[in-house]
Amino acid sequence: MDNLLVAENVSKTFGEFTALNNISLEIPRGSIFGLLGPNGAGKTTFIRIINQIILPSRGSILLDGHALQPSDIQNIGYLPEERGLYKSMKVGEQALYLAQLKGLSKAEAKKRLKYWFERLKIEDWWDKKIQELSKGMAQKVQFVVTVLHRPKLLIFDEPFSGFDPVNANLIKDEILQLREDGATILFSTHRMESVEELCEYMALIHKGNKLLDGRVSEIKQQYKSNTFEVGLGTSDPETLRKELQERFAVTDTNFKSIHHDLKLQIQIAEAASPNDLLTFLTSRATVNHFVEVIPSVNDIFIKTVTTHA
Repeated sequence: MDNLLVAENVSKTFGEFTALNNISLEIPRGSIFGLLGPNGAGKTTFIRIINQIILPSRGSILLDGHALQPSDIQNIGYLPEERGLYKSMKVGEQALYLAQLKGLSKAEAKKRLKYWFERLKIEDWWDKKIQELSKGMAQKVQFVVTVLHRPKLLIFDEPFSGFDPVNANLIKDEILQLREDGATILFSTHRMESVEELCEYMALIHKGNKLLDGRVSEIKQQYKSNTFEVGLGTSDPETLRKELQERFAVTDTNFKSIHHDLKLQIQIAEAASPNDLLTFLTSRATVNHFVEVIPSVNDIFIKTVTTHA
């Protein structure tokens, strides 16, 4: 696999406290990689090491096949959770200044800023001060200055914080487009629905340790339990329920349906086929609903962190 960023056995200690313990990760080029974990897990420490704000106690980071070095800051765009814009500066003046820090000429910076300000419909904000903007408006400006220099690696830490649903969806679409344009994105968030929508890969860190990582679809496959949500039309629901309980692990459930069904979750043996269950059900009732229960990223997050509490 072609990886843009590789972390090799990265550890970070602060005195007696271990913030990261032997973390190894591979972030494929052109992917969106979700970095997950509860508060205090070590995510921000890991991101700061990539940005060379702090150095690892042990281990190394490779970017595009070589050891991370100071000049690589030009290849990284970082949107921190705690925003870093100067409140008393005008939007346009500040955006130009930050773009030039990333190596753009003033003329090229103006050209790219014009494109992004028009794209996000914020061209009227050029002469406003940051302190005159709402949190969501300032967030748009921060997003623009993060992506403006077209870095190889984009790091978004809670990028939807402060946005209403309309603007959150707008930024989500822009993140997907950046990926399509070739960017590799490290995405840290507590919003599990965003991971479901955006991320192809993910890693879960807890108390400085990596608990799992890999392709999201493969992780879900590992956590599924051969459980199916079924809605059954029958004239004798209690008899059918008892018959099912003799053969399978059965629990009551609830879901929206236009039918007045017997609604159950049924778990089958690992070696059994869903077709066997469906054949049995169709011989006993009208099957109006039959869906495999696939664990969400949120389910996996809670189960894994709780297990390692």
